[in-house]
Amino acid sequence: MATGREYAGRRYGRGVKVLVFGATGMVGQGVVRECLLAADVESVVAVGRSSAGVSDPKLREVRRPDLFDLAGVAELSGVDACFFCLGVPSSGMSEADYTRVTHDLTLYVASVLDPSAVFVYVSGQGADRTEKGRVMWARVRGRTENALLDGPLDAYILRPGYIQPRHGARSKVALYRTMYRVTSVLYPLLRLVLRDHITTTETVGRAMLALARGGGADTRVLNSPEMNALAR
Repeated sequence: MATGREYAGRRYGRGVKVLVFGATGMVGQGVVRECLLAADVESVVAVGRSSAGVSDPKLREVRRPDLFDLAGVAELSGVDACFFCLGVPSSGMSEADYTRVTHDLTLYVASVLDPSAVFVYVSGQGADRTEKGRVMWARVRGRTENALLDGPLDAYILRPGYIQPRHGARSKVALYRTMYRVTSVLYPLLRLVLRDHITTTETVGRAMLALARGGGADTRVLNSPEMNALAR
């Protein structure tokens, strides 16, 4: 099997330049860590409203108060892959507000990238690509998935179910942090029972890098078993 470095060499002929949205969230933290550890990743650009709080010579941060205004951001040019990890809980949000953050912002970012970029979008298990279901967040996620897959970019959709944070990755939501503290003790048992139907922040990052390298995914929509297999 070819190594990640060999894949990157064949696809790009140089080190990989990665763009990350949502680097301050739990998944984004794990993704940034794996990108910085990867020998074939030349640079990581984290775009967000606040700092990711990471110091590394490969990492450059671009802070924008309005993520719908990325005109003139030079760091977006020439990226090989965009890992879109940005998301918000739908609880308490109207469909219009949730759509703006989840659908509209995702497609705006996709629209300003070079057409050759790989775009990996973190969606959610249960996303509704019929766009007709009763669950609001699932409809919006499904509509976003459809638009990306029908668009010009080389797009992939990740649909993780349960994600165990690793290596210090931490949720912004207090309730989730409490839940993860409990499940961290039970994780070995959960993994034994559920096997490949759960994943980790580390694995999500490695799966994204495999997709950016052209690592041979058989589908454009990957659930936890496919992500886990790709990251091995």
